[in-house]
Amino acid sequence: MDRIPPDRIPPAPGPIRIASAPVSFGVYAAEGAAIGPDEMLATMRDAGYAGTDSGPIGYLGTGAELAGRLTRYGLGLAGGWVDLRYGDAGGFEEDLAALDAALDVFAGVPVDDARFAPRPTLACPPNLARFARPGAPVDPGLGLTHEEWAGFAVRVLRAAARCRDRGLEPVFHHHLGTDVETPGEIERLLELTDVSLCLDTGHLWLAGGDPVAAIGRWAGRIRQVHVKDASRDTLARVRAAGGDLWEAVRGGVFPPLGAGDLDVEGVVRELGRAGYEGWVVVEQDVAGGGRDPGRVAADQRANLDRLARAGLVGGHTVR
Repeated sequence: MDRIPPDRIPPAPGPIRIASAPVSFGVYAAEGAAIGPDEMLATMRDAGYAGTDSGPIGYLGTGAELAGRLTRYGLGLAGGWVDLRYGDAGGFEEDLAALDAALDVFAGVPVDDARFAPRPTLACPPNLARFARPGAPVDPGLGLTHEEWAGFAVRVLRAAARCRDRGLEPVFHHHLGTDVETPGEIERLLELTDVSLCLDTGHLWLAGGDPVAAIGRWAGRIRQVHVKDASRDTLARVRAAGGDLWEAVRGGVFPPLGAGDLDVEGVVRELGRAGYEGWVVVEQDVAGGGRDPGRVAADQRANLDRLARAGLVGGHTVR
């Protein structure tokens, strides 16, 4: 095989740490989780991850409890999800208290490098009509109007400023079944605000986007990456049967890395070309219960190994 000329070899990604996430263990609520936080963090550590997403605020603890738990397992905190009703002026005001509570949690976590400070992950709550038929093709009649976008963007800017006032740089997470789902909606958000982006490869792919191309197009705005595989065929089957986003998750729309449609090598290559630095959070959203814990743990090891084979490393070396 011919050698690739050195000037044609894509650069390696910048300093990266790879985190896992509670959604990969079916944890979506702090109460009644199928696995306890200590067992989950031990599984992440033993698999070789360097950190975790917070999952639901409070699940891992808060304050000294959270900091001590992370230290005990040698893990960092990549950030965590906070949804606010940006499309509802009154609801947004009510939701700010939850944002402040989350920022209290994130600001109290020790950080050894500012590039790996927790990212408040701003997002929308579900749009029920879109949640019922997630992903592409999206009904354009369910999107925000020009007038609605104006107020939506102002409130995103207010939330981002609130995060920055606490010394934390937020990222906005596009998501199936919400008001920011499609590539066009992401573009509109980036045009109207200065908020950084959490690029989620699985959600973008299922909404009709190309994650590899998106990294190059939005490189200057991406401050966190969620890597998950996804299957458009699975989504199409669920939609044809009348299933919503939860049915898609239960049906395996987000399989282990390498088992779906995602171009893993392409994603790693473009992160290198973009010089991305920061957290890469590996997610494999699964149903909240009924899965063999051994299978879940094996999937987390396999996901990290799949990234390593593609050239992306950034965690512990424990095996």
